[in-house]
Amino acid sequence: MDKRNKGYMGKIMNVDLTTGKIQIEELSPVVYESFLSGMGLAAHLLYHRIPAGADPLGPANLLGFVSGLLTGTGSLFTGRWMVVGKSPLTQGWGEANCGGSFSPAIKRCGVDGIFFKGISPNPVYLYVDDTTMELRDATGVWGMDAVETESKLLNDLDNRNARVACIGQSGEKLSLISGVSTDKGRLAARSGLGAVMGSKKLKALVLAGTQRISVHNREEIKRLSQICNRWVQFQPPFVPGFLTAPIGALMRMMPAVLTQDGLLYKILLRKWGTVSLNQMSVEMGDSPIKNWNGTNKDWGFFKSRSSNPDVFTRKEESKFHCYSCPLGCGGICKTDGKFSETHKPEYETVLSLGGFVMNKNMDSVFYLNELLNRAGMDSISAGHAVAFAMECFEQGIITTRDTMGVELKWGDPSAIEFLIEQMIAREGIGDILADGVKIAADRIGKGADKIAIHAGGQEPAMHDPRNDPGFALHYSVEPAPGRHTNGAGLYYEMYQLWKQVKTVPKMGPAYMKSSKYKKNIKHAQIGKANSQYLNVMNGAGVCLFGGFLGSRRIRIFDWLNAATGWHLTPEQYMEIGTNIQTLKQAFNVRQGLLPKDSKISDRLLGLPPQIRGANKGRSVDIDTMMKDYWTLFGWDPETGIPSQETIERLASVA
Repeated sequence: MDKRNKGYMGKIMNVDLTTGKIQIEELSPVVYESFLSGMGLAAHLLYHRIPAGADPLGPANLLGFVSGLLTGTGSLFTGRWMVVGKSPLTQGWGEANCGGSFSPAIKRCGVDGIFFKGISPNPVYLYVDDTTMELRDATGVWGMDAVETESKLLNDLDNRNARVACIGQSGEKLSLISGVSTDKGRLAARSGLGAVMGSKKLKALVLAGTQRISVHNREEIKRLSQICNRWVQFQPPFVPGFLTAPIGALMRMMPAVLTQDGLLYKILLRKWGTVSLNQMSVEMGDSPIKNWNGTNKDWGFFKSRSSNPDVFTRKEESKFHCYSCPLGCGGICKTDGKFSETHKPEYETVLSLGGFVMNKNMDSVFYLNELLNRAGMDSISAGHAVAFAMECFEQGIITTRDTMGVELKWGDPSAIEFLIEQMIAREGIGDILADGVKIAADRIGKGADKIAIHAGGQEPAMHDPRNDPGFALHYSVEPAPGRHTNGAGLYYEMYQLWKQVKTVPKMGPAYMKSSKYKKNIKHAQIGKANSQYLNVMNGAGVCLFGGFLGSRRIRIFDWLNAATGWHLTPEQYMEIGTNIQTLKQAFNVRQGLLPKDSKISDRLLGLPPQIRGANKGRSVDIDTMMKDYWTLFGWDPETGIPSQETIERLASVA
C-alpha cells in the first residue's frame, strides 16, 4: 500500500530562518512504524538534530510543530497539535500540546510537521498554501498580542482555509513561561516554547493548504468513530453545580473509593467543561491551595463557591469544539470589563489564579485569563509566580521596595493583576518572575528557593500528589517534568487499559485509599503504562479527554491499524510508546541533565506532612517509585539513564 494511504503524509517541512531556505523532506516509513507521528516523530527528529549543549534560545535549537497520525482521518478526538524543542525553562525536552483547529492545517499542507532552525534577522511569519511556501515580513504585527495578530493576519489574507499559530508579547520578550496561541486564545503553554519562537523572530505560522489526508480503510475508521460517538452522546440529567463541592467532600471522607469510569467525567465535561472540577477538587484535596501550603480548610465551601462551575457556564455564549471533537468542553464567554469576550477559563487557570493565590474574585479570573491568553503566557506558571511572590512578601524576603509600593496580600485581586501585568511587560519585579519560580528564586536569594515549587524548573499543575501519588511520579520522571497531562493513578483508572492490553495491571471495582501510599511495584507498573499510552495518544494526536472515555470506547489501537494498514497488537503499540519515552529521556541525558534532579519539591510530597485538611498526614515515597519506574523501562534504577545499547538501537532508525 502506498504510504500516502496510511494516515500520515510521509514528509516534513524544514525552514532555515537564518537563510530563508525552505525544503520538503521525505521520511522513511520505518520512522512512523517505530515512533508514529506527532510527539513520536518529534522525538526522533529532535534527538538526531539538536546538538548536545545547544542554547534553547540560540540558532541550533529546533522548534517543531507536529500533527498526529490520526488527525484528519475521520477518527474522533484527534485534533491535537504539539510544539516541541529544547525547553529554555528546564534545559531539556520541551513539549506543549493544544487543540483547536490548527492540527489538520499542518497535514493539509502535505506534511506531518514543520521544523524551524536558525534565527531570522527580522520578524517574519511562515505562509504556506498548496502552491506557496515562504517567509513574509512580520514587522507590522510584531508587538501585537496573539488575538490581534491572528485577526490581522487572517483579515489581510481573507482565506477561509487559513489557520494561525502565533506568539504574543510574552514570547517576543522571551519570557521562559510563554507559549504559542491559536484560535484566538487556545494556548500550547508549557515548556516555555513561546520564548524559543520569539528568539527566532518567528511571529506566526499561517497555514492554508487543502491537501487530502488519505487512509487505508476509511470505512473501518467510520465504524469505530460511530461506536465512540454513541458513548459521547450518552448524557443523562445531572446535578446542579452547587452540589459538586458536597460530592467532593463525600469522596474525601470515604475510606475506600470506586475505580473511576471515565464516562462519569465525560458527563461533567460535556455539561461544564474542565471547570466542573473546581470545587470538587478543592474538597477532595486534589487542588493545591496557597502555594501548596494551604488546604481545603483554608478554601472551603464559602470561599470556593466563587468558582462554582455554574459561574462560568452562565457567561458562556457558545460551545467551543476542537477539530474532530464531538464533546465540546470549551466555550466562548461574554464578560464585562476591558475584554468583552474570552475563551472560557479552564480548571488549571481558575485554580491557579483562584484558590492557589486565595482569590475569590472570578471577574478578576476572567480578565486575567484573557490577558494571559493574549500575551501567550502559561497560566499555571503565572499563578505559581504570583503565589511565590506573595509568600516571599509574607516572609519578608521581598518588600514594598521591590513592588513599587504594592502590598502583595493573599487574595487581593489588584495585587494579582499588578504582578501579572508586570510579568507580561517584563517590568520591575515582573521581569524577575517572568522566567518562572526557579530562576526567580535564584535571582532573589535569601532562602527564596524553599518557596519556589517546581519539578526540574517547571511549575507543577493544579493537582496535588498528596491526594494522588501518581502525579508525584509523573511530575518527577517525565522528560518534560511538572506536567499533569502525563499520568496519574486516576488517569489509569479511566483509561481501563487492562481491558485492551494484556501486559498491564488489572484493577478491581474499588480499593482502599490507604493503598495509594504503601510501597508496591504496581504503582510503577501503572506509571509505565500511563507513559506508554500517552506517547501513543500524542503520536496519534488524540485528546487526553477522549482517552478518558476508556480504551474500549475510544479504539485508538484499532483506528491506527485502520488508518495505516498495519496489523499491530495493543501490546506492540505500547512498545512504540516505550520507544518514544526512551528517546525523550535520552535527549535529556545528551543535554547534560540528570533525571533524578527533576524530582518535585518536598512540599508536594508531604515532607513534612500537612497537619490539617484533606491530605492530613499523607506523604509520598517518591524515591522508591522513581527507581521502580526506571527499572521497568530497563533504565538504570539509580540514575534513570537508558543503556547505550538501547539508545543506539532507537537512534539507528532511518
